[in-house]
Amino acid sequence: MALPVVAIVGTPNVGKSTVFNRIIGERRAIIHDERGVTRDRLYGSAEWLTRRFNLIDTGGIEIAKTAFQEQIRAQVEIAIEEADVIVYVGDGPLGVTTDDREIANLLYRANKPVIVAVNKIDGIEHHHYIHDFYSLGLGEPIAISGEHGIGIGDLLDEIIKVLPEQKDDYEEDVISFAVIGQPNVGKSSLVNAILNRERVIVTNVEGTTRDAIDTPFTRNNKNYVVIDTAGLKKRGKIYESVDRYAALRAFSAIAKADIILFVIDAVVGIREQDKHVVGYAVDEKKAIIIAVNKWDAITKDDKTMNEWTNKIRNEFKFVEYAPIVFVSALTKQRVDQIFDQIDYVNEAYRRRVETSLLNEVIHRAQLYNDPPVFNGGRLKVYYANQVSTKPPTFVFFVNNPAFLHFSYERYLENQIRDSFPFDGTPLKFIFRERK
Repeated sequence: MALPVVAIVGTPNVGKSTVFNRIIGERRAIIHDERGVTRDRLYGSAEWLTRRFNLIDTGGIEIAKTAFQEQIRAQVEIAIEEADVIVYVGDGPLGVTTDDREIANLLYRANKPVIVAVNKIDGIEHHHYIHDFYSLGLGEPIAISGEHGIGIGDLLDEIIKVLPEQKDDYEEDVISFAVIGQPNVGKSSLVNAILNRERVIVTNVEGTTRDAIDTPFTRNNKNYVVIDTAGLKKRGKIYESVDRYAALRAFSAIAKADIILFVIDAVVGIREQDKHVVGYAVDEKKAIIIAVNKWDAITKDDKTMNEWTNKIRNEFKFVEYAPIVFVSALTKQRVDQIFDQIDYVNEAYRRRVETSLLNEVIHRAQLYNDPPVFNGGRLKVYYANQVSTKPPTFVFFVNNPAFLHFSYERYLENQIRDSFPFDGTPLKFIFRERK
């Protein structure tokens, strides 16, 4: 299920990144007094009053006709296009500028809900600053202070009011998977091999696929949707707004899909950014399959596959559960194995475990290995229930969640994985005190 998207826009240095960090609850965006520090969109997930949404931070727009500003303007226009709700942030003490009116003109044409947040209102004595922003004609301004957290709850309340209702992207019986990876690793070629037809453009030019392309198809009486995306690049090395757009599309594809088919180039090898992208899929609690493409193009012997497997396991320790397939989109070598893994992982992602069997495993795990003393006490798990799937989610009722050490949580996860077939899927654990 894809989350609604909220984009934060405004002129440079008005505090957009500070507001972004306040909402997502962490210092992800770079904050600096120098104008125009935030040059790339940043993405994060937020939750308020049981509603979740994705948040985009953007670079500031200025009218100055420099190449750099033209790129930022293009990027913001793309963010506006992708967003369901737009939060316009203005600088209270500075007031409404010519650049603010330029942005307002962009927002008029967007025909989307717009919320005006006037930042740097740090006290009641500054409230008069908001009056100037009525002149933008974008609705009643909300006084906030990103630095001090003032008014952020009011802002989130307004966002929630206009968020669209979430709907499932596909029918329940549809298996959706997104093909994700660096540019030029052969994602589109692999999609063509999977579909056995030329559905998307394939060239040797890096980054040909700009948009995410959803293609439904049926195989062996099962319904699938494959989502092809543009390649992801490291944020600091992205210069074209279209590449920033591709990154947003890729992140959106991860949010829409149940299963992530992450593609690595066997010729190039594993790159640092690969781990960041897989990490995003983990954060979104998606099932993961790792596909090593261009297997036909490397020199290998009977040890090469094992060496590659060990290398992947070492670099991606946080997804030890992800199956690995070695394929060639060009020759269609082992492409059928991708479907075998997709079907298998899909079952794991949707699997439910009987409560009695689950608690047998938990009880046995505690008998074999007592929890360590942590935070002044020892954890006691009374019982557990599986409460949902996609991903499989378990609630553990315990004496005190504060006594849980992360190593014991990992131990419980390993015990459950050893007892039930959960290959390819993350598991979500919730620990609650039994009343």
